[in-house]
Amino acid sequence: MPPNSHIDGAGASSKDDLIMDSEKDLAEDHVAIDGVVYSLKGWDHPGGDQIKLFGGNDVSVQYRMIHPFHAASLVQKMPRVGRIKSARVDYTFGSAFEKDLKDSVAKIVKPNQRFATPGFYFRLTFYVSLYWALLFSYVYYGSSWLLCAALGVSQAFIGLNVQHDANHGAISAWPVINEIFGFGADLIGGSKYLWLQQHWTHHAFTNDVDRDPDATSTDPFFLFHNYPSDSPMRKAMHAFQHFYMLPVLSFYWISSVFNTTAISVTHTSAKQAGMRFENSYLEAARPITWALRAFYIATTALSPFLYHAPMTALAHVWFMSICESLALAIPFALSHNFEHSERQPVAAGPVNWYKSQVETSCTYGGKVAGWLTGGLNFQIEHHLFPRMSSAWYPYIQPTVQEVCARHGVRYEYYPSFFSNARSTLSYVAAVGAGDIAPPSKKDK
Repeated sequence: MPPNSHIDGAGASSKDDLIMDSEKDLAEDHVAIDGVVYSLKGWDHPGGDQIKLFGGNDVSVQYRMIHPFHAASLVQKMPRVGRIKSARVDYTFGSAFEKDLKDSVAKIVKPNQRFATPGFYFRLTFYVSLYWALLFSYVYYGSSWLLCAALGVSQAFIGLNVQHDANHGAISAWPVINEIFGFGADLIGGSKYLWLQQHWTHHAFTNDVDRDPDATSTDPFFLFHNYPSDSPMRKAMHAFQHFYMLPVLSFYWISSVFNTTAISVTHTSAKQAGMRFENSYLEAARPITWALRAFYIATTALSPFLYHAPMTALAHVWFMSICESLALAIPFALSHNFEHSERQPVAAGPVNWYKSQVETSCTYGGKVAGWLTGGLNFQIEHHLFPRMSSAWYPYIQPTVQEVCARHGVRYEYYPSFFSNARSTLSYVAAVGAGDIAPPSKKDK
């Protein structure tokens, strides 16, 4: 990757400005947007206190990602306290494609109507009721092979259909509704606060191997990222990785439930990507995370031992974990890992963020797939408008595809889950074999 691009002295100066060398100098109650430093204190954020999660970071990309229809002047409502001398810029905004995209989508879904529909609330009620009914049976009557499979899949439904929209702030304009359902992440073995750190960083920097935690999430056992031919990340075993892809994904539950990051509630991969998630907001969230993790382990991982011999109980937990892992991980694996996906979005310098989101993602199927996956089959639409309820994606998809065609932006659509899966498997095999590896730096 070439040297990072920067903007210098962004924002109008004021004699009272604090001048900081870089984003590393930001306090936990400060954020930077386009080189200007704002305080998170002294005003009420309409989206709730969750904004404090990002304190101490440059959120230029995240701000635009979360507020696509806001006027540029609205950011000035935040108390300004200073500026940074040099701010990193990997993505640009304001292109003709972006304007056409927003204008066209706003004609279908008005910005103030982008939240959940009655149909979404019906599905939410069904998935939540199913989860609690199955969990009660699992704990009260004891586990069985069938119940383990059903509970595992129902947890995946919560992850895909409930907590995902909630933690994107897409269910309701009332922050408390999103806050409550966002804890669905903790009820399936994850953590709301860890998810926010990892997933919003992924959304901001999709497929950028230096900044997207998902791009390296399975390294070094399995490669999703297409590393250069001479990369030390490449091993002989990767030539066979398309054969062991599903076994690797089946460990998702174990890697989540028994991950030590639940103690600190600081996502290490997001931290390695340059985001700083160490602040008093997260410190206050630790007891909640610990309590919910203890509840989850007691109900799903320990309760089978009350009814069965140790080996049978262990087998039940393992089987349940596999069912949840595959039902959750496979839809996410398809989203950004397919033939022709953009794997080096900022390698040649700053790129339009909206164009990058389209070309690093894909869409498959239609409404039915959306009901099962929480709209994540419409991954392009989701990455363009992450704070729009997934219920709206089938309605804006044709328009998004048309706008992309008008501006020469590559839009990857697959008619079904299986055609997308074939493309993903082909891509994974080619990456492992090195058939499509970019040349090494010394060969350029």
